[in-house]
Amino acid sequence: MSPRALRRDADPGRARQPEAGRRWPILVPAAAAVALLALPLLALLLRVDWAGLPRDIATPLARQALALSALTTSVTLVVVMLLGTPLAWVLARGSHPTVPWLRALVTVPLVLPPVVGGVALLAAWGRQGVFGAVLDDTLGVTIPFTTVAVIVAETFVALPFYVIAVEGSMRGLDQRLDGIAATLGASPLRTFTRVVIPLVGPGMAAGAALAWARALGEFGATITFAGNFPGRTQTVPLGVFAALEQDPDAALALSVLMLAVCLVVLGALRTRWLT
Repeated sequence: MSPRALRRDADPGRARQPEAGRRWPILVPAAAAVALLALPLLALLLRVDWAGLPRDIATPLARQALALSALTTSVTLVVVMLLGTPLAWVLARGSHPTVPWLRALVTVPLVLPPVVGGVALLAAWGRQGVFGAVLDDTLGVTIPFTTVAVIVAETFVALPFYVIAVEGSMRGLDQRLDGIAATLGASPLRTFTRVVIPLVGPGMAAGAALAWARALGEFGATITFAGNFPGRTQTVPLGVFAALEQDPDAALALSVLMLAVCLVVLGALRTRWLT
């Protein structure tokens, strides 16, 4: 190689300029991806009537949907945490050959179309369902198209988000802590409640936020299994769907409110997920 060529290659300014020019095949599709995600959200913000936003959110349809969503997502979060925390521990600490299959089962709702999840819930808990028929015949209890059905549907779709987050935190714990607690006389339940749970608190908080946000945004399984009845099963996403025909301004207002909630959740998780 000639001295001139060596000097050209050693010059960082000359090397960076051609390199930047060669990046456009990557930057162009990356910019298109950002536009694909950002433009609809920007359009939503531009279309909403900001001056009339309080009025649109205060409509009877919006108020009922917001109140019902607040109730159902709160109950769902309690159920998810009570059931999901022990399940996450089983997945994190279990060594049985069936544990991978159990983990696969837990993650199925993540990829299952929500409407299919609603059909599955009907097949299980409908009046003619496998288990719902027994409840109806023996106890006279009917779950579909009730507020309870909303909670069941939200739990079905939100539970995997919580379990995955908490399992990851539990996997990071030193398992020798269990042995130390046992030598001090602690039972497995006491070790779980006094040692494991306090140490995975941040993971539980992150999983709870994700699960709550997923429950709040649930639509397909809810409308299939619970229906869309104002004041009883019509949550905020279903209210947006109904308001598109009756009151578009209310639909835009509720959509902006949902967007704000999502941004708040992401902001709360930024130190854990956004690095």
